[in-house]
Amino acid sequence: MQHYYDRSDAGRQLALALSAYRDSDALVLAIPRGGVPVAYEVAKALRLNMELLLVKKIGHPINPEYAIGAVSIEDAYIVPHSDASEAYLREACSKVHNRLIEMEKLWCAGAPVTARQGRTVIIVDDGIATGNTLYIAVQLVRKARPKKIVVVVPAAPPAALRKLSTVADEVVCPFVSDAFTGVGAFYVHFEEMSDAEVSRYIKQLHSS
Repeated sequence: MQHYYDRSDAGRQLALALSAYRDSDALVLAIPRGGVPVAYEVAKALRLNMELLLVKKIGHPINPEYAIGAVSIEDAYIVPHSDASEAYLREACSKVHNRLIEMEKLWCAGAPVTARQGRTVIIVDDGIATGNTLYIAVQLVRKARPKKIVVVVPAAPPAALRKLSTVADEVVCPFVSDAFTGVGAFYVHFEEMSDAEVSRYIKQLHSS
């Protein structure tokens, strides 16, 4: 099932499918950690700016893996649930927001932040399983009023792509499989990324 050597290889392959955006005003948003090397190669090949999309999900109080919302540094998007109290949501949002501020200081210190209003935004991750978190993240990005949102992933199951296509303007995914056992199955090398590696990609992009 392996289609990519590593995340950088996936990014280079994805860039081929996104050639229409080369040298445009599009902004690449990388979902850390795994989406960073993929997005880096996309941005480099297409000569676009790249930033981190610092968004974390809010899990359901009974099933934390089920996303009922997402929080960014600037905003939040919550889908109301009768069994998720306002007190729970306030506490969960506060914890996630504090974690995002730590991530911003760690990875993005001194990096410029680009306005997204009226621009094409290309959201890149290293793959998706259910697509629930990214589904809500797209709606959070939509609140910044971009001209167009393009979701780009190397591999995903068809159900997740159908879900994302209801909120994104365009979804690009070269490998779609019903027999989806996990994102890592599409890679020869799929190691966890360290904070230092994320920082290195950000520094490389802004020094090039």
